[in-house]
Amino acid sequence: MMKVGFEVLHANPNMIRPHMHETWDYPNIADLQAPIPTPSNQYPKPPTENHYLNLGQNEVCDWVENISKHLVEDIPETTSDNNNLLSNTPITRASHDNLFPSLSPNFNPHIQSNTLDFDHNNDNVYDHGLNLITLLMECAVAISVDNLGEAHRMLLEITQLASPYKPSCAERVVAYFAKAMTSRVMNSWLGVCSPLIDQRNIHSSFQVFNNISPFIKFAHFTSNQAILEAVNRTNSIHIIDLDIMQGLQWPPFFHILATRMEGPPEVRMTGMGTSMELLVETGKQLSNFARRLGLSFKFNPVATKFGEIDVSMVQVRHGETLAVHWLQHSLYDATGPDWKTLRLLEELEPKIITLVEQDVNHGGPFLDRFVGSLHYYSTLFDSLGAYLHSDDSSRHSVEHGLLSKEINNILAIGGPARSGEDKFRQWRSELARHCFVQVPMSANSMAQAQLILNMFSPAHGYSLAQVDGTLRFGWKDTSLYTASAWTSSTSR
Repeated sequence: MMKVGFEVLHANPNMIRPHMHETWDYPNIADLQAPIPTPSNQYPKPPTENHYLNLGQNEVCDWVENISKHLVEDIPETTSDNNNLLSNTPITRASHDNLFPSLSPNFNPHIQSNTLDFDHNNDNVYDHGLNLITLLMECAVAISVDNLGEAHRMLLEITQLASPYKPSCAERVVAYFAKAMTSRVMNSWLGVCSPLIDQRNIHSSFQVFNNISPFIKFAHFTSNQAILEAVNRTNSIHIIDLDIMQGLQWPPFFHILATRMEGPPEVRMTGMGTSMELLVETGKQLSNFARRLGLSFKFNPVATKFGEIDVSMVQVRHGETLAVHWLQHSLYDATGPDWKTLRLLEELEPKIITLVEQDVNHGGPFLDRFVGSLHYYSTLFDSLGAYLHSDDSSRHSVEHGLLSKEINNILAIGGPARSGEDKFRQWRSELARHCFVQVPMSANSMAQAQLILNMFSPAHGYSLAQVDGTLRFGWKDTSLYTASAWTSSTSR
């Protein structure tokens, strides 16, 4: 995950072409989807009314950062998923004033179950949350050295102390991480487990996330703007969406194409996904919307991971401008092996690739993934908890139906030791190393992102930065999503 010195950048509204404001016409999207219930007051409380966490000082992400610094400094360099050096050594509980003493080579391990004093009648949410996070991190250390018995004992204690329904963001985060780590321990005992994925529930939660938070809108509209600029004045466009889901971002894009001064182009779209049934539904919805706009549109559903298809399945035609869009997530492996995905992109030679990455580590040893994802998702939970009540149904839908699934996939399922493959830590770096050239995100893309930011009160803490030709959207000073654009060196 990327930490940057965030500064809210104010774009000039004059940079936006007049018809750009049509991209915010979300009632058009409502025609495509069954309505998702939203709270009558979308932002029921300002951050200052959150009595459970002092957002100015005691945010979960700040606690995690401070504790993880000690963890990284103290952890042995040899620690990895398969390191059995301490596999039979109990991990000693530590208070947050003396973090992880058992990691010291000269420390004589001994279980001290009373070191962390959890007082169930203690109203001090700060101490309780900090203790929970400390205990969770000690449990992660135990898992990383295959001390599964001690990890299991810690997890039993954590699950009794943390609930995903509590007002405290710390408890909610710890509860979901504990659930994922319990799955990890069980999988290690029983063998690798591939969970069943309910795509409809994921799509529903994803749409709720789009409704209540600016992150998905940021991904959609900055990518749409970059594609529009790349396909300007072309008569035939082919878009490949590597994980299209419900296609939420494309109706506003179609609306702009249909109102072009030079006339609308022909549009073909290849939608990738895991369920042919859902892909066909998405294709029908998008086709109906395009027909109402008078836009020539054809949809090609491909229920195969992009990295596992043959290039002929994409059906690229001579003379059409090819655009590839990829909004990455951690819900499941959407594209297959990274090296195959990269090779196919090289073969296709697209005019534009729009890439939106989560600034969280999906690969590497377990402890690396744990520390990075704990900071990342603590920040996301803080952003939701700043303006949504703890009992808000939309907030619970996102945390339970979306974020918890991502946490589980990163910790319980993911990792090169389990999948047999190394995942790229950062796709931007890999594209730059191969035959792709970065296209700096334009002033219009920045303006689109600024419009999204302006939908939320500055007190909510969302931040926007333009860094090295990319746009980074985050919470406070932590980058959560980075949007970038690329072109094949042979198609320039």
